Amino acid sequence: MMALPEFAVLGHPNEGKSSVVSTLTEDDRIQVSPVPGETRVSKSYSVTRDDKELIRFIDTPGFQAPRQTLAWFRKNPGPDMVARFIAEHENNPFFADECELLTPVANGAGIIYVVDGSRPVREDDLAEMEILRLTGQPRMAVINAKSETRDNTEVWKEEFRKFFNVIRIFNSNQADFYERIRLMESLKAIDQDIEPLMEGVIQAFNVEWEKRNRLACAYIVHGMEQALRFSLTRRLKADMDSVTLKENLTREYQGNIREIEQKMFGHIRSLFRHHLYDYPLPACSILKHDLFSEQTWEMLGLTRAQAATAGAVLGGTLGAVLDTAAAGLTFGIFTAIGSAVGAGSAFMGLRRLANASSRLGGDRIQVGPNENIQFLYILLDRALLYYTHMSRRAHGRRDVPETKSHLISNGEKVGISTLLTTKQHRVCMEFFKAGRKKDSTSGKKHSISFDHLVASLLEDILKRRINPL
Repeated sequence: MMALPEFAVLGHPNEGKSSVVSTLTEDDRIQVSPVPGETRVSKSYSVTRDDKELIRFIDTPGFQAPRQTLAWFRKNPGPDMVARFIAEHENNPFFADECELLTPVANGAGIIYVVDGSRPVREDDLAEMEILRLTGQPRMAVINAKSETRDNTEVWKEEFRKFFNVIRIFNSNQADFYERIRLMESLKAIDQDIEPLMEGVIQAFNVEWEKRNRLACAYIVHGMEQALRFSLTRRLKADMDSVTLKENLTREYQGNIREIEQKMFGHIRSLFRHHLYDYPLPACSILKHDLFSEQTWEMLGLTRAQAATAGAVLGGTLGAVLDTAAAGLTFGIFTAIGSAVGAGSAFMGLRRLANASSRLGGDRIQVGPNENIQFLYILLDRALLYYTHMSRRAHGRRDVPETKSHLISNGEKVGISTLLTTKQHRVCMEFFKAGRKKDSTSGKKHSISFDHLVASLLEDILKRRINPL
């Protein structure tokens, strides 16, 4: 029995072996290329947790001479057949790839055989399957669906049943966490001796993802607290132009809020191990628009009716004027201490600038804390959208996925905020009121409630009960 689950990923060139390994190990260092034969040397990649190795996958070259290899196997049956083949042909360039890919099998690795399910079965494939059957190693066949227009899955399944213990469809370009877990579950069935080891691997995977979600939740809540609390104040001197000062202060405020959001996004990206590959967001994603753009505020956050209701609830407790000059909209970033907010101003805000406040000790202009409840929901929607992109992005995918376009609004919201229940909205509003206070301890109770809300939304996204994309 192997001390650590180890599987060699085998198949014909350009079937998606490296992509499967990259997705299973969450390792974007693995080179994935549409050019056949890119992998020439077997390389081992491990899944670790807390620096402990859990399972190992070996990326291998593709078969180059399967029919000739099979002919040798049939002429030389018996124990240690694979080792004897390697010993006899290791210096023969014609069988170089076969020796390389069969070496981990000779060393006891289980087999994951990958095929492109969009193409038909060929004679070489049948020869490869028979070679792997003759090795006697535990083996699973994986159909990697690389095309949405052509599908030969059923034909592949029919052939696989003659050669493999387990068959699994696994799209390495789209597989999320649960697809990876289901593949691990399938690996348990290929050999009874492997089952207890795989049970430990699966348990560790689940613990790891629970940890990631807790940290993602913490990053989101902390980032939103920072953004809600942030403000800038400048003294208006006699030789200053108030309009210019307001404009400069607005740009500085918006730049700081963007930095807070981008730092939060960076933490989330790192949690899901998207390190080396520069994964751009899909062109159609609303996240391609700036946080303070007109499109963002039109398409995310509350509906007009919901915002009016929230404004009515908050209007008696807040004391700020909502205003901004960006895109001709009011996002609630200019603040004049002592002014009242009502239901009508919560959606678009009042179109006037901050006034001098004697309570601040002279003529000063303040930008923030943002007094518009929409600001909280915009931040929340964007954080959940980004989390969705990162948590669902398969590491083996190197192109940018096409998703439903969010560029045309038609007056409809596309975020999660509008779907929240009345109770959830109450949690958001209490967090909004408490979160803008400079005393971070005053809102601890409401922060905990909001933390639980965000955690439940992340779980719903992960389990696809809700789909922000």
